[in-house]
Amino acid sequence: MHKNHLAYLQEQLDQRRREGLVSPIRVLTGPQEHRATFDGRSVVNLSSNNYLGLANHPRLRAAAIAAVERYGAGTGSVRTIAGTMELHEELERRIAAFKQTEAAVVFQSGFTANAGTVSSILGLHDVVVSDELNHASIIDGCRLSRATIKVYPHRNIDAARAILRDAPSGRRTLLITDGVFSMDGDLGPLPGLVEVADQFGAIMMVDDAHASGVFGRNGRGTVDHFDVHGRVDVQVGTLSKALGSLGGYVAGSRTLIDFLRDRGRPFVFSTSHPPAVVAASIAAIDILLEEPALIDRLWENTRFFKEGLQRLGFDTGASESPITPVMAGEASLAMRLSERLFEEGVYAQGLGFPIVPRGRARVRTIVSAAHTREDLEYALDTFRRVGAELGIV
Repeated sequence: MHKNHLAYLQEQLDQRRREGLVSPIRVLTGPQEHRATFDGRSVVNLSSNNYLGLANHPRLRAAAIAAVERYGAGTGSVRTIAGTMELHEELERRIAAFKQTEAAVVFQSGFTANAGTVSSILGLHDVVVSDELNHASIIDGCRLSRATIKVYPHRNIDAARAILRDAPSGRRTLLITDGVFSMDGDLGPLPGLVEVADQFGAIMMVDDAHASGVFGRNGRGTVDHFDVHGRVDVQVGTLSKALGSLGGYVAGSRTLIDFLRDRGRPFVFSTSHPPAVVAASIAAIDILLEEPALIDRLWENTRFFKEGLQRLGFDTGASESPITPVMAGEASLAMRLSERLFEEGVYAQGLGFPIVPRGRARVRTIVSAAHTREDLEYALDTFRRVGAELGIV
Protein backbone atom coordinates (compact mmCIF):
# COMPACT_ATOMS: atom_id res chain seq x y z
CA MET A 1 0.00 0.00 0.00
CA HIS A 2 1.29 3.47 -0.89
CA LYS A 3 2.28 5.45 2.18
CA ASN A 4 0.65 8.85 2.57
CA HIS A 5 3.66 11.09 3.06
CA LEU A 6 1.42 14.11 3.59
CA ALA A 7 -0.69 12.67 6.39
CA TYR A 8 0.89 15.12 8.83
CA LEU A 9 -0.78 17.96 6.94
CA GLN A 10 -4.21 16.45 7.57
CA GLU A 11 -3.36 16.09 11.25
CA GLN A 12 -2.46 19.77 11.44
CA LEU A 13 -5.65 20.76 9.63
CA ASP A 14 -7.76 18.61 11.94
CA GLN A 15 -6.13 20.21 14.96
CA ARG A 16 -6.84 23.71 13.65
CA ARG A 17 -10.45 22.74 12.98
CA ARG A 18 -10.80 21.46 16.55
CA GLU A 19 -9.49 24.81 17.78
CA GLY A 20 -11.99 26.67 15.59
CA LEU A 21 -9.26 28.30 13.53
CA VAL A 22 -10.30 27.19 10.04
CA SER A 23 -12.86 29.48 8.42
CA PRO A 24 -14.74 28.71 5.21
CA ILE A 25 -13.67 30.28 1.93
CA ARG A 26 -16.76 32.12 0.71
CA VAL A 27 -17.44 32.08 -3.03
CA LEU A 28 -18.48 35.35 -4.67
CA THR A 29 -21.09 35.34 -7.41
CA GLY A 30 -21.07 38.54 -9.44
CA PRO A 31 -19.03 41.69 -8.84
CA GLN A 32 -17.30 42.82 -5.64
CA GLU A 33 -19.80 45.32 -4.26
CA HIS A 34 -21.02 46.81 -0.97
CA ARG A 35 -23.88 44.32 -1.16
CA ALA A 36 -22.76 41.11 -2.80
CA THR A 37 -23.68 37.45 -3.14
CA PHE A 38 -21.42 34.96 -1.34
CA ASP A 39 -22.27 31.26 -1.19
CA GLY A 40 -25.61 32.10 -2.77
CA ARG A 41 -26.57 34.56 -0.01
CA SER A 42 -26.99 38.31 -0.49
CA VAL A 43 -25.11 40.09 2.29
CA VAL A 44 -23.80 43.48 3.35
CA ASN A 45 -20.14 43.04 2.47
CA LEU A 46 -17.82 44.15 5.29
CA SER A 47 -14.93 41.86 4.30
CA SER A 48 -13.59 43.47 1.13
CA ASN A 49 -10.58 45.78 0.73
CA ASN A 50 -12.51 47.60 -2.01
CA TYR A 51 -12.39 50.84 0.02
CA LEU A 52 -13.62 53.22 -2.65
CA GLY A 53 -15.88 50.86 -4.57
CA LEU A 54 -13.63 51.00 -7.64
CA ALA A 55 -13.38 47.25 -8.31
CA ASN A 56 -16.52 47.41 -10.47
CA HIS A 57 -16.36 51.10 -11.41
CA PRO A 58 -17.49 51.87 -14.98
CA ARG A 59 -14.29 53.80 -15.78
CA LEU A 60 -12.03 50.93 -14.68
CA ARG A 61 -14.13 48.41 -16.60
CA ALA A 62 -14.07 50.54 -19.76
CA ALA A 63 -10.30 51.06 -19.51
CA ALA A 64 -9.70 47.34 -19.04
CA ILE A 65 -11.88 46.40 -22.01
CA ALA A 66 -10.22 48.96 -24.27
CA ALA A 67 -6.77 47.69 -23.27
CA VAL A 68 -7.70 44.09 -24.05
CA GLU A 69 -9.02 45.11 -27.47
CA ARG A 70 -5.82 47.04 -28.26
CA TYR A 71 -3.09 44.96 -26.57
CA GLY A 72 -4.61 41.52 -26.00
CA ALA A 73 -5.19 39.40 -22.89
CA GLY A 74 -1.60 38.92 -21.73
CA THR A 75 1.98 40.08 -22.26
CA GLY A 76 3.73 36.75 -22.79
CA SER A 77 6.97 37.64 -21.03
CA VAL A 78 8.69 39.03 -17.99
CA ARG A 79 9.35 42.76 -17.82
CA THR A 80 13.11 42.40 -18.40
CA ILE A 81 12.79 40.52 -21.70
CA ALA A 82 9.76 41.19 -23.89
CA GLY A 83 6.98 41.97 -21.40
CA THR A 84 7.31 45.73 -20.84
CA MET A 85 4.57 47.58 -22.70
CA GLU A 86 4.13 51.32 -22.98
CA LEU A 87 1.22 50.92 -20.56
CA HIS A 88 3.54 49.60 -17.83
CA GLU A 89 5.88 52.56 -18.25
CA GLU A 90 2.94 54.98 -18.17
CA LEU A 91 1.53 53.45 -14.97
CA GLU A 92 4.90 53.72 -13.24
CA ARG A 93 5.28 57.36 -14.28
CA ARG A 94 1.81 58.07 -12.94
CA ILE A 95 2.53 56.35 -9.60
CA ALA A 96 5.79 58.27 -9.12
CA ALA A 97 4.04 61.59 -9.80
CA PHE A 98 1.20 60.64 -7.46
CA LYS A 99 3.57 59.64 -4.64
CA GLN A 100 5.89 62.61 -5.30
CA THR A 101 8.97 60.44 -5.79
CA GLU A 102 11.57 60.23 -8.54
CA ALA A 103 10.41 56.86 -9.83
CA ALA A 104 8.27 53.77 -9.19
CA VAL A 105 8.18 50.12 -10.20
CA VAL A 106 5.19 47.79 -10.29
CA PHE A 107 5.28 44.28 -8.85
CA GLN A 108 2.79 41.46 -9.37
CA SER A 109 1.30 41.93 -5.88
CA GLY A 110 1.76 43.89 -2.71
CA PHE A 111 3.19 40.75 -1.16
CA THR A 112 5.92 40.41 -3.77
CA ALA A 113 6.61 44.16 -3.61
CA ASN A 114 7.42 43.89 0.10
CA ALA A 115 9.18 40.52 0.05
CA GLY A 116 11.07 41.27 -3.16
CA THR A 117 12.25 44.68 -1.99
CA VAL A 118 13.47 43.74 1.48
CA SER A 119 15.21 40.60 0.23
CA SER A 120 16.89 42.56 -2.58
CA ILE A 121 18.21 45.60 -0.75
CA LEU A 122 19.48 43.74 2.35
CA GLY A 123 22.00 40.95 2.75
CA LEU A 124 23.61 38.60 5.23
CA HIS A 125 25.54 41.24 7.17
CA ASP A 126 22.70 43.77 7.45
CA VAL A 127 20.13 44.42 10.19
CA VAL A 128 16.38 44.90 9.79
CA VAL A 129 14.35 46.48 12.60
CA SER A 130 10.68 45.57 12.21
CA ASP A 131 7.41 46.20 14.08
CA GLU A 132 6.10 42.98 15.65
CA LEU A 133 2.77 43.32 13.80
CA ASN A 134 4.18 44.04 10.34
CA HIS A 135 2.60 42.21 7.42
CA ALA A 136 3.58 38.62 6.60
CA SER A 137 5.15 39.76 3.33
CA ILE A 138 7.59 41.95 5.26
CA ILE A 139 8.42 39.07 7.59
CA ASP A 140 9.09 36.77 4.63
CA GLY A 141 11.23 39.40 2.93
CA CYS A 142 13.29 39.80 6.09
CA ARG A 143 13.87 36.05 6.27
CA LEU A 144 14.77 35.80 2.60
CA SER A 145 17.30 38.62 2.95
CA ARG A 146 19.27 36.59 5.54
CA ALA A 147 19.80 39.82 7.47
CA THR A 148 19.72 39.86 11.26
CA ILE A 149 16.11 40.46 12.27
CA LYS A 150 15.30 42.60 15.30
CA VAL A 151 11.64 43.00 16.25
CA TYR A 152 10.36 45.89 18.38
CA PRO A 153 7.04 45.94 20.31
CA HIS A 154 4.13 47.31 18.32
CA ARG A 155 4.45 51.05 17.60
CA ASN A 156 7.14 51.44 20.27
CA ILE A 157 9.45 54.16 18.99
CA ASP A 158 11.74 54.04 22.01
CA ALA A 159 12.29 50.31 21.56
CA ALA A 160 13.14 50.80 17.89
CA ARG A 161 15.58 53.54 18.89
CA ALA A 162 17.25 51.28 21.44
CA ILE A 163 17.72 48.49 18.89
CA LEU A 164 19.29 50.86 16.36
CA ARG A 165 21.49 52.42 19.03
CA ASP A 166 22.84 48.99 19.99
CA ALA A 167 23.29 47.72 16.44
CA PRO A 168 26.90 46.89 15.56
CA SER A 169 28.66 49.79 13.90
CA GLY A 170 29.31 49.55 10.20
CA ARG A 171 26.26 47.39 9.49
CA ARG A 172 23.54 48.60 7.13
CA THR A 173 20.16 48.95 8.90
CA LEU A 174 16.55 49.08 7.69
CA LEU A 175 13.68 50.37 9.84
CA ILE A 176 10.33 49.14 8.55
CA THR A 177 6.69 49.57 9.50
CA ASP A 178 3.21 49.18 8.11
CA GLY A 179 1.55 52.52 7.41
CA VAL A 180 -1.82 51.06 8.44
CA PHE A 181 -1.79 47.73 10.24
CA SER A 182 -4.13 45.38 8.44
CA MET A 183 -5.57 43.52 11.43
CA ASP A 184 -5.94 46.30 14.02
CA GLY A 185 -6.45 49.31 11.75
CA ASP A 186 -4.04 51.54 13.68
CA LEU A 187 -1.30 53.65 12.08
CA GLY A 188 2.45 53.29 12.22
CA PRO A 189 3.96 56.24 14.16
CA LEU A 190 5.80 57.62 11.15
CA PRO A 191 6.85 61.03 12.52
CA GLY A 192 8.71 59.38 15.40
CA LEU A 193 10.14 56.57 13.32
CA VAL A 194 11.60 58.86 10.66
CA GLU A 195 13.31 60.83 13.44
CA VAL A 196 14.87 57.60 14.70
CA ALA A 197 15.90 56.56 11.18
CA ASP A 198 17.51 59.96 10.61
CA GLN A 199 19.30 59.81 13.96
CA PHE A 200 20.97 56.48 13.24
CA GLY A 201 21.28 56.65 9.46
CA ALA A 202 18.82 53.80 8.86
CA ILE A 203 16.93 53.18 5.63
CA MET A 204 13.25 53.99 6.29
CA MET A 205 10.58 51.82 4.64
CA VAL A 206 6.79 51.99 4.88
CA ASP A 207 4.21 49.50 3.60
CA ASP A 208 1.22 51.66 2.72
CA ALA A 209 -1.02 48.95 1.27
CA HIS A 210 -4.02 49.85 3.44
CA ALA A 211 -3.27 53.58 3.31
CA SER A 212 -3.20 53.83 -0.49
CA GLY A 213 -6.35 55.64 -1.58
CA VAL A 214 -7.40 56.11 2.06
CA PHE A 215 -4.99 58.48 3.86
CA GLY A 216 -3.29 61.64 2.66
CA ARG A 217 -4.29 64.10 -0.05
CA ASN A 218 -6.26 62.23 -2.72
CA GLY A 219 -5.19 58.99 -1.01
CA ARG A 220 -1.43 59.43 -1.33
CA GLY A 221 -0.82 57.45 1.87
CA THR A 222 0.64 57.93 5.33
CA VAL A 223 3.80 59.64 4.10
CA ASP A 224 1.57 62.43 2.83
CA HIS A 225 -0.82 62.17 5.81
CA PHE A 226 2.05 62.83 8.24
CA ASP A 227 3.88 65.15 5.80
CA VAL A 228 7.16 63.26 5.93
CA HIS A 229 7.94 63.51 2.23
CA GLY A 230 11.63 63.04 1.49
CA ARG A 231 12.23 61.21 4.78
CA VAL A 232 10.97 57.75 3.76
CA ASP A 233 13.37 55.96 1.44
CA VAL A 234 11.08 53.12 0.35
CA GLN A 235 7.32 53.44 -0.08
CA VAL A 236 5.34 50.29 -0.88
CA GLY A 237 1.76 50.57 -2.02
CA THR A 238 -0.93 48.48 -3.63
CA LEU A 239 -3.19 48.66 -6.65
CA SER A 240 -5.45 45.88 -5.40
CA LYS A 241 -7.31 47.48 -2.49
CA ALA A 242 -8.64 51.03 -2.73
CA LEU A 243 -7.54 51.24 -6.37
CA GLY A 244 -9.71 48.25 -7.24
CA SER A 245 -7.26 46.43 -9.52
CA LEU A 246 -4.25 44.16 -8.88
CA GLY A 247 -0.58 44.47 -7.97
CA GLY A 248 1.84 46.30 -5.76
CA TYR A 249 4.43 49.00 -6.33
CA VAL A 250 7.52 50.55 -4.83
CA ALA A 251 8.13 54.30 -5.05
CA GLY A 252 11.38 56.05 -4.19
CA SER A 253 14.60 57.35 -5.67
CA ARG A 254 15.65 56.58 -9.24
CA THR A 255 18.57 54.56 -7.86
CA LEU A 256 16.29 52.38 -5.73
CA ILE A 257 13.89 51.72 -8.61
CA ASP A 258 16.66 50.97 -11.13
CA PHE A 259 18.16 48.53 -8.62
CA LEU A 260 14.83 46.74 -8.09
CA ARG A 261 14.25 46.50 -11.83
CA ASP A 262 17.63 44.79 -12.06
CA ARG A 263 17.68 42.70 -8.87
CA GLY A 264 14.12 42.38 -7.56
CA ARG A 265 13.46 38.68 -8.08
CA PRO A 266 9.64 38.86 -8.38
CA PHE A 267 10.04 41.61 -10.99
CA VAL A 268 12.75 39.79 -12.93
CA PHE A 269 11.21 36.31 -12.85
CA SER A 270 7.44 36.91 -13.16
CA THR A 271 5.35 37.62 -16.24
CA SER A 272 4.24 41.24 -16.33
CA HIS A 273 0.75 42.52 -15.58
CA PRO A 274 -1.84 41.96 -18.31
CA PRO A 275 -2.90 45.11 -20.16
CA ALA A 276 -6.38 45.18 -18.63
CA VAL A 277 -4.96 45.36 -15.10
CA VAL A 278 -2.52 48.14 -15.99
CA ALA A 279 -5.12 50.25 -17.76
CA ALA A 280 -7.61 49.85 -14.90
CA SER A 281 -4.93 50.94 -12.43
CA ILE A 282 -4.22 54.10 -14.44
CA ALA A 283 -7.95 54.86 -14.50
CA ALA A 284 -8.10 54.40 -10.72
CA ILE A 285 -5.34 56.98 -10.20
CA ASP A 286 -7.31 59.40 -12.42
CA ILE A 287 -10.37 58.90 -10.21
CA LEU A 288 -8.37 59.56 -7.02
CA LEU A 289 -7.15 62.84 -8.48
CA GLU A 290 -10.50 63.90 -9.93
CA GLU A 291 -13.00 62.65 -7.34
CA PRO A 292 -11.65 63.23 -3.80
CA ALA A 293 -15.24 63.21 -2.53
CA LEU A 294 -15.06 59.42 -2.71
CA ILE A 295 -12.47 59.43 0.08
CA ASP A 296 -14.59 61.89 2.09
CA ARG A 297 -17.53 59.47 1.78
CA LEU A 298 -15.34 56.57 2.92
CA TRP A 299 -14.45 58.47 6.08
CA GLU A 300 -18.05 59.53 6.75
CA ASN A 301 -19.08 55.88 6.59
CA THR A 302 -16.11 54.84 8.71
CA ARG A 303 -16.96 57.27 11.51
CA PHE A 304 -20.65 56.35 11.47
CA PHE A 305 -20.02 52.61 11.65
CA LYS A 306 -17.15 52.72 14.15
CA GLU A 307 -19.08 54.98 16.52
CA GLY A 308 -22.13 52.74 16.15
CA LEU A 309 -20.20 49.63 17.16
CA GLN A 310 -18.70 51.43 20.14
CA ARG A 311 -22.12 52.67 21.31
CA LEU A 312 -23.35 49.07 21.21
CA GLY A 313 -20.52 48.10 23.57
CA PHE A 314 -18.19 46.28 21.16
CA ASP A 315 -14.43 46.50 21.65
CA THR A 316 -12.99 47.96 18.43
CA GLY A 317 -9.40 48.00 19.64
CA ALA A 318 -7.07 50.81 18.61
CA SER A 319 -8.43 51.30 15.09
CA GLU A 320 -7.80 54.66 13.40
CA SER A 321 -8.87 53.60 9.91
CA PRO A 322 -11.75 51.97 7.98
CA ILE A 323 -10.39 48.64 9.28
CA THR A 324 -12.40 48.15 12.47
CA PRO A 325 -11.87 44.92 14.41
CA VAL A 326 -14.64 43.61 16.66
CA MET A 327 -12.69 41.82 19.37
CA ALA A 328 -13.95 38.44 20.54
CA GLY A 329 -10.93 36.96 22.33
CA GLU A 330 -11.11 33.25 21.63
CA ALA A 331 -11.03 32.01 18.03
CA SER A 332 -14.06 29.76 18.43
CA LEU A 333 -16.18 32.74 19.53
CA ALA A 334 -14.89 34.94 16.71
CA MET A 335 -15.70 32.27 14.14
CA ARG A 336 -19.16 31.72 15.65
CA LEU A 337 -19.82 35.46 15.55
CA SER A 338 -18.76 35.59 11.91
CA GLU A 339 -20.93 32.61 11.02
CA ARG A 340 -24.05 33.99 12.74
CA LEU A 341 -23.58 37.40 11.15
CA PHE A 342 -23.36 35.73 7.75
CA GLU A 343 -26.53 33.76 8.40
CA GLU A 344 -28.25 37.07 9.22
CA GLY A 345 -26.99 38.83 6.08
CA VAL A 346 -23.67 40.48 7.07
CA TYR A 347 -20.31 39.17 5.87
CA ALA A 348 -17.51 40.02 8.31
CA GLN A 349 -14.64 37.53 8.36
CA GLY A 350 -13.49 35.91 11.60
CA LEU A 351 -9.72 35.86 12.18
CA GLY A 352 -7.70 33.79 14.62
CA PHE A 353 -4.15 32.53 15.17
CA PRO A 354 -1.71 32.70 13.40
CA ILE A 355 -3.18 35.68 11.53
CA VAL A 356 -3.63 37.43 14.88
CA PRO A 357 -2.16 36.56 18.30
CA ARG A 358 -3.81 33.89 20.45
CA GLY A 359 -6.46 35.39 22.68
CA ARG A 360 -6.88 38.32 20.27
CA ALA A 361 -9.27 36.73 17.77
CA ARG A 362 -11.72 39.06 16.15
CA VAL A 363 -14.16 39.73 13.36
CA ARG A 364 -12.61 42.28 11.02
CA THR A 365 -14.93 44.81 9.39
CA ILE A 366 -14.05 47.19 6.56
CA VAL A 367 -16.52 49.78 5.32
CA SER A 368 -16.31 51.40 1.89
CA ALA A 369 -17.35 54.60 0.22
CA ALA A 370 -19.98 52.57 -1.63
CA HIS A 371 -21.89 51.46 1.46
CA THR A 372 -25.21 53.23 1.94
CA ARG A 373 -26.46 54.41 5.30
CA GLU A 374 -29.09 51.67 5.04
CA ASP A 375 -26.34 49.05 4.63
CA LEU A 376 -24.51 50.24 7.72
CA GLU A 377 -27.61 50.58 9.86
CA TYR A 378 -28.61 47.03 8.93
CA ALA A 379 -25.12 45.79 9.78
CA LEU A 380 -25.13 47.56 13.15
CA ASP A 381 -28.54 46.15 14.04
CA THR A 382 -27.33 42.68 13.10
CA PHE A 383 -24.21 43.08 15.24
CA ARG A 384 -26.43 44.20 18.12
CA ARG A 385 -28.69 41.15 17.91
CA VAL A 386 -25.98 38.56 17.30
CA GLY A 387 -23.60 40.12 19.84
CA ALA A 388 -26.28 39.89 22.53
CA GLU A 389 -27.14 36.31 21.51
CA LEU A 390 -23.50 35.24 21.91
CA GLY A 391 -22.94 37.21 25.11
CA ILE A 392 -20.32 39.52 23.58
CA VAL A 393 -22.32 42.65 24.47
